[in-house]
Amino acid sequence: MRDFFKGFRMFGQGLGILLRSPKLLLIGALPAVLTTMLLLGGVVALAFWVDDLSALITPFADDWEAGLRTAVRVVAGVAVFAVALAIAMIGFMAITLAIGGPFYEHIAEKVEDDLGGVPGAIDLSGWRLLVMGLRDGLLLVLRSLVFTIPLLIAGFIPVVGQTVVPVLLALVTAWFLALELIAVPFYRRGMDLKQRRLLLRKRRALALGLGVPVSLLCLVPFAALIVMPVGFVGGVLVAREVLAEDVADQAVT
Repeated sequence: MRDFFKGFRMFGQGLGILLRSPKLLLIGALPAVLTTMLLLGGVVALAFWVDDLSALITPFADDWEAGLRTAVRVVAGVAVFAVALAIAMIGFMAITLAIGGPFYEHIAEKVEDDLGGVPGAIDLSGWRLLVMGLRDGLLLVLRSLVFTIPLLIAGFIPVVGQTVVPVLLALVTAWFLALELIAVPFYRRGMDLKQRRLLLRKRRALALGLGVPVSLLCLVPFAALIVMPVGFVGGVLVAREVLAEDVADQAVT
């Protein structure tokens, strides 16, 4: 739990850094604005069609008594919407990172310079950041489906589907969001998705401490415009923590 709360504090520290530099906050919010507009249209469309989707995935209930059929399809609709929101969260981070790659590299550079800099940092072009962000984002979304689809199915289980499953879904979403939030500091060091996943796995509680508040606050309408850049700066702090630990471990061995 100590690592979890440390990750939570790093999210708070990210807010403090941006409040002291409103220009960086504005720069970080611009990509989030564009992505929010894009995904908002998708969420509205899903809300409009969710009844039809619920009926489509529960054909076995067609001949059931009306009350029971409605109850099952309401649960199915809630489960579909919850999983869609989880995927949208992860996709939101991936798309925002891809769109705002140059913006976030600029923020990471400023933050890390204030914290001592990055010796030998790689200078990444906007196009390279775009390609890397889209590639890694797609991989993370596909990987997240391995967990979210079984949770969608588990959402049909009475009681468990309405209590345990949402908690697990929140943790899964937080983990994948954390992997996205720490991406740019790793890119600047020439490290790929596999390397950051392996390093962050050693400090999973730290990652969840950052990812949980970001994922939950992003559920608040338009809060992502502020939460996204704050979470990203928190991700820089988390990345430096796990990278410093890795360097120390290598020195010992």
